[in-house]
Amino acid sequence: MTFIMDTIKGIFIGIANVIPGVSGGTMAVSLGIYDKLIASVSNLLKDWKKSFLTLLPIIAGCGIGILGFTYAIGYLLSEHTYLTCMTFVGLILGGIPVLVHALKSKLSETSSRIGISGAAAFLLLFAVSICLPLLNPENETLKTLTAAPGTMIILFFVGIIASATMVVPGVSGSLVLMILGYYYGILDSIKGFLEALKAWDVPALTNGFLILFPFGIGVLLGIFLIAKLITFLFERYGVQTYCAILGLIAASPFAIFYNTGLFAQLSGLSVMVVLAGLALAVAGAVITYSLGAKH
Repeated sequence: MTFIMDTIKGIFIGIANVIPGVSGGTMAVSLGIYDKLIASVSNLLKDWKKSFLTLLPIIAGCGIGILGFTYAIGYLLSEHTYLTCMTFVGLILGGIPVLVHALKSKLSETSSRIGISGAAAFLLLFAVSICLPLLNPENETLKTLTAAPGTMIILFFVGIIASATMVVPGVSGSLVLMILGYYYGILDSIKGFLEALKAWDVPALTNGFLILFPFGIGVLLGIFLIAKLITFLFERYGVQTYCAILGLIAASPFAIFYNTGLFAQLSGLSVMVVLAGLALAVAGAVITYSLGAKH
């Protein structure tokens, strides 16, 4: 029964990791398996058998959730861009009060202030979140990744970066992929691989594998390495870490709008659609806040 329940929880975490603005880490916390997940990853080398058996249903569920929801999120972003993006923005903003509360708790615990280092961490990640999308051409929102050696190396490191955010409650790994300009490419590669698998198109399968394999290895390696680093950062530099996360999140709505090409569509939206988007943003904020507030 535990195996089945952990698989189901893993599915929800996988779905959360596909949606920009929804934190897989927060979902894991809300489902009550975050501590077990991090402990198993951290102790993988010490007690690999127990850790493997614990992680297996969660990872399997994540895979099911990611693969199953890839088609839905692709359709929503292409056909209902504004409404989908506003929902994402609401989901992002709803997590800010929880992070602010955590920051206040850390300030109280350490009897410290945000100071210059905290402000610098906030501004640095804010600037990075704004500048990275601007470095990518606008047509990259619909780009297709190819299995070139350089791309494979980049995807490996992108996987490590994305996985770092997946294990931090309140931060969305897919949002970071969007900021880096690789969200659509990874999404399309997953769909292309599944389509090639159904048609048994060997060349397309090979291309998809060469794209997704280095990214997947980077994610797995990143989760293992970052789990320890995140624990260290929150223990030693908790205030600066929370400030950096808040800087990333504060600038992320711009990254979402830019990378989805939404800025060019805003002038053509009707009043009803705008109001519907605002309503979805509020609903998304309430959902994220409710999930985070439980813990």
